[in-house]
Amino acid sequence: MTETDSPDGRIASLIEKLTLQEKIDLVHGDRDPAELATGYLPANDRVGIPSLSLVDGPMGVRAVTATAFPASIALAAAWDTDLAREQGETLGTEVRGADQDVLLAPGCNIIRVPECGRAFEYYSEDPHLSSRLAVATIESVQSAGAMATAKHYVANNQERQRHAVSAEIDERTLREIYLPAFEAAVKEADVASVMASYNRINGTYATEHERLLTDILKDEWGFDGFVVSDWWATTDAVAAAHGGLDLDMPGVPVHEWQESESRIHEAIGALPDAAPKGTLAELAAKPWLPDGANPNLFEGSVFEDPLREAIEGGKVPETAIDEKIARTLSQMDRFGMFDDEQPAGSVNDPAHETVARRVAQRGTVLLQNDGVLPLDEDLDSIAVLGPNAEAAKIGGGGSSEVDPTAAISPLDGIRERTDSGTTVTFERGVERIEEPHDEDDGALGFSVPDAIDDALSGDDEEPSIDAAARAAGSADVAVVVVQDNASESEDRSLWLPNEQDRLVAAVADVAEKTVVVCNTAGPVRMPWAGAVDAIVETWYPGQEDGHVTASVLFGDVDPSGRLPVTFARRTDHYPASTEAQYPGIDLEAEYSEGVFVGYRHFDNADIEPLFPFGHGLSYTDFEYTDVSVESGDGPAATVEVTVENVGGRDGYEVVQAYLGQDDPSVERPPEELAAFESVELAAGEETTVTLSIEERDFAYYDEDGAAWTVDDGEYTVSVGRSSRNIVATETITVADSTIVE
Repeated sequence: MTETDSPDGRIASLIEKLTLQEKIDLVHGDRDPAELATGYLPANDRVGIPSLSLVDGPMGVRAVTATAFPASIALAAAWDTDLAREQGETLGTEVRGADQDVLLAPGCNIIRVPECGRAFEYYSEDPHLSSRLAVATIESVQSAGAMATAKHYVANNQERQRHAVSAEIDERTLREIYLPAFEAAVKEADVASVMASYNRINGTYATEHERLLTDILKDEWGFDGFVVSDWWATTDAVAAAHGGLDLDMPGVPVHEWQESESRIHEAIGALPDAAPKGTLAELAAKPWLPDGANPNLFEGSVFEDPLREAIEGGKVPETAIDEKIARTLSQMDRFGMFDDEQPAGSVNDPAHETVARRVAQRGTVLLQNDGVLPLDEDLDSIAVLGPNAEAAKIGGGGSSEVDPTAAISPLDGIRERTDSGTTVTFERGVERIEEPHDEDDGALGFSVPDAIDDALSGDDEEPSIDAAARAAGSADVAVVVVQDNASESEDRSLWLPNEQDRLVAAVADVAEKTVVVCNTAGPVRMPWAGAVDAIVETWYPGQEDGHVTASVLFGDVDPSGRLPVTFARRTDHYPASTEAQYPGIDLEAEYSEGVFVGYRHFDNADIEPLFPFGHGLSYTDFEYTDVSVESGDGPAATVEVTVENVGGRDGYEVVQAYLGQDDPSVERPPEELAAFESVELAAGEETTVTLSIEERDFAYYDEDGAAWTVDDGEYTVSVGRSSRNIVATETITVADSTIVE
């Protein structure tokens, strides 16, 4: 093999042939002629560089009609890395089937505040669970021939003022909570791309953050892929070039980006005559561009003319641009793009629908059940109620939206599942909740003006809570389907919109049995929890919504999900509960809760949650016996536990192991998730589960020493069914302090 035949030699030879302008063309995006890609890097036919197409998103391929998978938080609720691999491989296959190269997923951000409008796109409040799922997803997406992108790096934990807010965060908290999933994506999964987020971190924009992008990501972790900006996130060419950004996207103003289908154009075309008219550039300055919208939408790439001028003026060395191009081209070479070795893939394969359904079923969490579920087969009547019960809850708004070939609603799923002897009635109860994609494009941060017709329900009669209550009172069981309307670019209220809480309370007051099915992006307030018989959390289940809902309600499958987030009794019980913490003051959000995020905070503050992290009921019963914990060499441990399904149904159990230091030298959470495994057990079956607790699980990040450190002393290993349902504890001793490499 000659030097130019090696991957590095091939890339270096290509870059050597490029003019400066051609190099500039390879560090920013352009308009996709096919108008399919979310981001597009044009080919250079002169030297033989193919084009690169990047596409949203974590819940399905956005470019074409495709399978709409459940939300990432639903996948996380299954607590199953094998299932994540199955979905990831299927998703990667669809990316290639759509003739796209890079998937802009998964979202690795921690759910710090439940109000986050993109909570449904992320996995969990816990870095360990998020890391395991991120690695499984990335490896499987890439095994199917598509590049994966770990996003949004880093601390993009709120949508409110996301383009300017600064996450004021200390190094230990950053290392222990917000970086681990990204670190695992790089070190374990060899992710092809990392997306720099919109927000600032300690005052510096993520796209310009040399410490995060270069010192930590590239130098410390050894990331050899390319760093891409979030769309229209880059503001300073020189700072971003020196900071470590490699590819600026989308590289064109919004009115040139997928021009014929841009929702900006749709919005402008729908404006009434009295609305301001003019060119897009003029409209950019109009007051209907809302506060907090992306300020760069109408701008071209700073990696175009400004970067070329900076190079020509000596502010950025041309060799820095060569290195950026090499990172992108090396990944293209790695995935066979230069030799036409990419797999073909497929979209909308019936087998993919099966995967989507299974993931949604496995991620469904039975929060509460007073013996009403599963429903009897011989019910005479069921009242299905709720503002959107006749529509599938495919997903949230923004860049994760998917256009599925088919979808089934909870109402239709229940009707399909019951026989002719069961009467199924439907009442909306309250006004229909407009889905985010009905009225805006969260990816752009624009709200379509109110003048656009929003009468989407087609109802001839006004919905009525009284009518819903009458239907509930005359049925054997009332199933109330509630939902929120989360979207990218804005955060959500934890209260259900459109008086749904009043609807549930009215139904529960008259119904013989009341089941509430929640299609939500994350935790919500449940003032009616004590009045209803059962609560089922299905998150955003995707196109198989109705099939999933019916199969869980009637017990065709066991609701095997466990909560990846904590549900609080009150909004001020969550850790970031002050204005300074969230949404921040003067565009600074103080992460003063430190490492006490999610259940770590509830445990440390001794606050009883409504439903704890890891919680989830089943239609069968499990028994734990013979729990043992063996210390390994150094700070490590092996946990063994026998789990038996002692009930009469098949089901899944999620065995969870938590670790806490008994007398820490620094303030630490009482316990932290260290290992888990989901196991399927037939009725009467038992198995021995073995969990490994690694050295890093014992460590905290010592800011003074800039190292992961394990103190000597006693540590408690807790094994249980949730963070608050512990069945056994064992104490082990670490003899010597350790610096973790």
